[in-house]
Amino acid sequence: MSSTNNSGEQINMREVRGREISLIGEIARLEHDLYSVKSQTRNEYYQVIKTESGWRCSCPDHVWRDKKCKHIFAVEFSSKLRLEVAKGQAIRKVISPIGKLVCPKCNSENVVKHGLTHNKYDDLQRYSCKVCGKRFSFNLGFEKLHASPQAVTQALQLYFSGESLRNTQNFLILQGVNVGYSTIFRWIGKFVKLMKGYVESIGFNASPTWRTDELYFKVKGDMKYLFSMMDDQTRFWIAQQVADHEGESDVRPMFREARELAGIEPRTLISDGAPNFHTAYKREFSPEMTRHISEIALDGERHNNKMERMNGEIRDREKTMRGLKVENTPILPGLQIYHNFVRPHESLNGKTPAEASGVKVEGADKFLTLIQNAAMSKRETQRKSGAVS
Repeated sequence: MSSTNNSGEQINMREVRGREISLIGEIARLEHDLYSVKSQTRNEYYQVIKTESGWRCSCPDHVWRDKKCKHIFAVEFSSKLRLEVAKGQAIRKVISPIGKLVCPKCNSENVVKHGLTHNKYDDLQRYSCKVCGKRFSFNLGFEKLHASPQAVTQALQLYFSGESLRNTQNFLILQGVNVGYSTIFRWIGKFVKLMKGYVESIGFNASPTWRTDELYFKVKGDMKYLFSMMDDQTRFWIAQQVADHEGESDVRPMFREARELAGIEPRTLISDGAPNFHTAYKREFSPEMTRHISEIALDGERHNNKMERMNGEIRDREKTMRGLKVENTPILPGLQIYHNFVRPHESLNGKTPAEASGVKVEGADKFLTLIQNAAMSKRETQRKSGAVS
């Protein structure tokens, strides 16, 4: 199917229409080489999949004529555009370790060293502000703690990468840090709460396709379900919600939170056939903006392997703990922070989901960087609210 323009050049109309389809966003990327493209004449969707012999489409034009149809052209244009955007993805925020020394009272940089202070495990340099006279130690985020910041962040890294509380405790004892496993759990609760408020205020670059799924686990012996929303392209874990039932629980709060944190609605939402996903989709997302694909199975061409991979991370952590002990646990939001900002992913070429989403956490100890910046942000908020009042 072709025509001739005013210059006498041949124009492939399938290619032209494919470009039009890609521009209006009628394409959903289900898996790496599997796409769903909306028909322009019927109320149905065609599957475009990459095989050893090239792209294949389920539309009649491709099946009957064995020609490169407009849907294949649309997928090629869309794939090329997505790769160009990913390659040129700008980092919207860089979170660097706090290196600048300022007075916590007056925010002055005119400070000098003023002796040492000693805690149970370490010596800390003390400083004196030459403007207001305040004496302080630069231990941002870890004030009044008997252990060093390195001991705390090592504990967080070990625990969220899969170790039990007692194994984490044994490691710290070998490092000369004699703390109980209950203290380590209190550290987790304290610093996860601090980081959670900070990372939720940062924002991220969301892709047009999101995935959602549920995972069952036990809390004090009772069956619960963890519902999660994940960005398809960056693997960013956007939101989560714990509920009592699988297909009947109201998951609208998670959908609402995901939309607010991302600042947009997705073009495509992928889930299994659970009815509560579709109910929340209709009430929280605009059907004119978002298409819901709910025919996902555990096997076959249309599956939810990306979500299952993230669920596997959660399941590995839950097995080590042998179930969660309290319902309002800091472990789940801590896992979300670790997944998004600390753990590199092979599927993202060694990047974290946050970095793939435009947020780069610098420093060899990413937990230390996040805690320092969260404490600094909290201090600034308190200073401003105090000034207003």
